[in-house]
Amino acid sequence: MKISTILDKIDEKQLFVPAFQREYVWKRDDARLLIDSLIKEYPTGTMLTWETDQPPEFKGPHKYNSKQGAVRLLLDGQQRVTTLYMLIRGELPPYYTAAEIMADPRGLYVNVDTLELAYYMKIKMERNPLWLDITELFRGKIDAFDLEPACSAIGKSLTIDELKRYNKNINAIKQILGREFPEQTIPIKANIREAIDIFYKVNASGVALTEAELAMAQICGYWPEARDLFKAKLSELEKSGFGFRLDFLVYVLLGCVHHMGSDMRKLHAQDNKAALQSAWKRLDEQVLAYVVNLLRASAFVDHFREINSPYALVPIIVYCFDKEGAPLTDLEIRKMVKWFYYSQIRSRYVSQLPQKLDRDLRTLTESEQPFDDLLQVIAEERPLKVLPLEFAGRATRHPLFSMVRWYLKSRGAVCLTTGVSLHKNMGKKYQIEMDHIFPFSRLKRAGYGRGNRIKYALAQEFTNRALLTQVANRSKAAMDPARYLAGVAEMFPNALDLQCIPTDQELW
Repeated sequence: MKISTILDKIDEKQLFVPAFQREYVWKRDDARLLIDSLIKEYPTGTMLTWETDQPPEFKGPHKYNSKQGAVRLLLDGQQRVTTLYMLIRGELPPYYTAAEIMADPRGLYVNVDTLELAYYMKIKMERNPLWLDITELFRGKIDAFDLEPACSAIGKSLTIDELKRYNKNINAIKQILGREFPEQTIPIKANIREAIDIFYKVNASGVALTEAELAMAQICGYWPEARDLFKAKLSELEKSGFGFRLDFLVYVLLGCVHHMGSDMRKLHAQDNKAALQSAWKRLDEQVLAYVVNLLRASAFVDHFREINSPYALVPIIVYCFDKEGAPLTDLEIRKMVKWFYYSQIRSRYVSQLPQKLDRDLRTLTESEQPFDDLLQVIAEERPLKVLPLEFAGRATRHPLFSMVRWYLKSRGAVCLTTGVSLHKNMGKKYQIEMDHIFPFSRLKRAGYGRGNRIKYALAQEFTNRALLTQVANRSKAAMDPARYLAGVAEMFPNALDLQCIPTDQELW
């Protein structure tokens, strides 16, 4: 099917994207590479459609009416088609809203002399009229002869040969509309389960979809509202600072319903529907918010970015879920928090996630003292005691930094500039940021820049970091550390001590 025809069918409500499809996940570089391949007439894959008069829920606001007869659903090729729709039409396709597009591919520019593609860079493009917005070319608003006055304005006159070359290149871009995506079609006699099975097999042969994403597609096949319900909850949690992904919720549901973390196929069968709906009701109304509040109040975790592996929350959520609404005791909370901390600093879930979840969820089910036994599992792999040597050379990405941050918040640490507590801040302006105590601009001049790898690493150690709220006045860029720290001590006498910054001025 021609690309122009595909886009027309979307506009004419003849081609739809089913609700069980995952979201738009392409990055801008993926969009750039797709256009580059199309210009060069390289193969860009096929598309899989399903013709049916009994379709599942669609993405977007359109609802199927039987008077429409058979319609086509796009099962494979959605990322490419969505990208092309935005770049060619300059608008979002009708099945997406702006909030759902994480990386908008629009704003791609092409150099009509070299056919180089790039997103806008002021220094590179501002004074070069040969860089044009590719959407404007697709819309036919620019041709080669429009370049003459723009080039004349910067003192460059174009030759006939140059105009011919630019015109040839512009036409090569416009001819993308006539390129074909070979189409494979699932026949109308197929039912929804068969269509999703084919969708699964097509995607399972590549690396595009994760097991959790494929399971999500199956769930939406027999429970069409699931994706919207999950996304609404994710949006609600994100406002509280905990911006998880759909993958995470699939692992949570697998853990709650089947007490495992590896076999996503358990969620594929339609006989899961009642159990999943019941589990989701309890998760939505009771468990998820309870766990987030436990983390805030007892573990001093205010934001998901402070967690190096959010999947450590799966056993906690499953444990609370199995309590059927009963709150945890103080002892249970303390043991849970201790295990959570060790799961982070010992990187429990950074590899072999499904297998480790299997073991840990089985322990939850079988053990009378689950978090003690879960802690012992970590101890079997790595020692629990944290040695001073482990802090040497560590930068802020190391898991120990999160532990230090939670410790500082537990002491009542405040922002060095505003005096505002670092714990339970509200609003984006008060999110915690890191700043060098010894300003990097001064360290760079002293030889601690990127030119010296060892010294640069020293400058980045988290022993040279302070925690500030985003709204803080961070204009100390080149301020002498002794002057800066003395000002902090005068404004907020306990602030340095609360962040474990020495108050001995000779060290400043």
